[in-house]
Amino acid sequence: MTSLLMILLYAVQIAFWIVLAHVIMSWLISFNVVNLQQPFVYQLWSGLNRLLEPVYSRIRGFLPAMGGLDFAPLVVFFILYALRIIITNNLYTI
Repeated sequence: MTSLLMILLYAVQIAFWIVLAHVIMSWLISFNVVNLQQPFVYQLWSGLNRLLEPVYSRIRGFLPAMGGLDFAPLVVFFILYALRIIITNNLYTI
């Protein structure tokens, strides 16, 4: 059981870093630090979008319109942090 919880914890940590990379990359694209005309940047951006857009779209369905602000990544961070706390508490009580 401990091994399964450790694997789940690592999956949550990987998901956290993927969401963080997506948020940072969106800022860099918005402020024209990186250009989507570069093939590597475009492939990375489209891969992250394909990976995270199904999660974000479900969360955006629950959130009210905020006038251009997207709080879906913040909600995902909160959910991932809550999962990490739950897994960690159950991991050390076994």
